[in-house]
Amino acid sequence: MSSTVYRPTASAAGVRAAVHTGLERLTEVLAAHSVDALRVSLGLVFLAFASVKYVAGLSPAEDLAVATVSQLTFGVVTGSSALLLTAVTETVIGLTLLTGRLVRLGLVVMAGAMVGIMSPLVLFPDQMWVDGGPTLVGQYVFKDVVLVAGALVVAAHALGARMRTDAED
Repeated sequence: MSSTVYRPTASAAGVRAAVHTGLERLTEVLAAHSVDALRVSLGLVFLAFASVKYVAGLSPAEDLAVATVSQLTFGVVTGSSALLLTAVTETVIGLTLLTGRLVRLGLVVMAGAMVGIMSPLVLFPDQMWVDGGPTLVGQYVFKDVVLVAGALVVAAHALGARMRTDAED
């Protein structure tokens, strides 16, 4: 029985080097552009959510949005005014994120909005849960956790944090 030792050929080493170089370049591109892509995509999501709130009856979250704003403002802002306030708030957030202008202002508005967006979990738990699981409305609110996480990344970047690759260390 002969023992054969595998020795990589020059072509295998070349392939590994090419893959490594390609991954390094991809890492650099991702580090340079992924936060901007996240910012723009969050902006588009907020604009999409806002757009349906400008037309009464079009948003599946309309009743929840109105009830939440009414509760949080102690009944001062109700009905169509509550829906319009929500739509304008989401539009401001969406436009600042999408355009990259006044991002810090948009993030401050978003921080306040996130309190409102997540508050139904506390204000209306009976609408969030049924038989031990989340309702469709509850799922609608829970997906906002992803928006909060994305906003934290964008906020860190807007405040000066930068991504670095291992090559930059």
